[in-house]
Amino acid sequence: MNLVALALGVALLVAVITDILWTTLWVEGGAGPLTSRLMAWTWHSLRRIGAQNSRLLSLSGLLIFMLSLSLWIVLLWSGWTLIFASAENGLIDTLNRGSTSWSDWIYFTGYTVFTLGNGDFVPRKGIWQFVTILATGSGLLFVTLSVTYTLSVLDAVTQKRAFANNVSGFGTVSEDIVRAAWNGAEFRGLDLPLNTFEAQLTLLTENHKAYPVLHYFHSARADRSPAVEIAALDDALTLVRFGVPKEHRPNEIIVRNARTGIENYLETLHETFVKPADTTPPAPDLTALREAGIPTASDDEFDASLDDLEMRRRTLFGFIESDVRQWPTRETERPPQ
Repeated sequence: MNLVALALGVALLVAVITDILWTTLWVEGGAGPLTSRLMAWTWHSLRRIGAQNSRLLSLSGLLIFMLSLSLWIVLLWSGWTLIFASAENGLIDTLNRGSTSWSDWIYFTGYTVFTLGNGDFVPRKGIWQFVTILATGSGLLFVTLSVTYTLSVLDAVTQKRAFANNVSGFGTVSEDIVRAAWNGAEFRGLDLPLNTFEAQLTLLTENHKAYPVLHYFHSARADRSPAVEIAALDDALTLVRFGVPKEHRPNEIIVRNARTGIENYLETLHETFVKPADTTPPAPDLTALREAGIPTASDDEFDASLDDLEMRRRTLFGFIESDVRQWPTRETERPPQ
């Protein structure tokens, strides 16, 4: 028996099965060690190649997801192949074609793990029959978890895009969102959308914890990017919370819940993906609100509030930069397509 091949095969199996279970079943654990490194390396490579090409980056989520599945397949297949190859007489050729080779072991492992059951090679009686059962069981586990995980990720991507679409319907710049909610005398109709956004953000936060690959699904359009829309929404909430006198603000509890939802989302990303930017993003503009007849606080009072929010806004800016976007302002706003 080749002990080196056996030890290497067992090590590969332990690594890949741990990574699969970690990634697909551990909701709070993020991606497994192998998957997380593959995702980060692939994303950084794509950013270097196509930093100015949103169409190329829009394929990043799909590509990273497929590479992750391929990594699991290769390691699972390789691990079992090494284990079966460690015993020279572990397989019987039912067609009597001579001694088994590496191609025979790879072939037998493939149809065993993926439960094809061709049958031209069979394990010898004894321990190798049980090893074959374990290989088949691991293949069934991989296929089941992969299908379930794929469907869940696609559902989470749809929810992520739906959130961005809902926010962009109010505007892609913070000042426009606030102005759209002002009816000339008060903020009316803002409570229900904010409740909806907060619920969607809570779901989005949990999805990012459960499916870290979700972070790499990049939208080709800036006004469909959750990063851009969350930044615009947060600045809009900053304007109504700190830039508008208390007597004219919308429901305080609803505004606070929406801001807390964004904060929780940023904390989830900050743990794994996002670092605060080195600089603070452009401040929202009270002048646009005054032009719309909205009562505002003084510039000095508002600027003091922004100073207290510096780390939060730098984290948002880091989120924007990680998605290869520009901070949403009137200068960067794109015309409707």
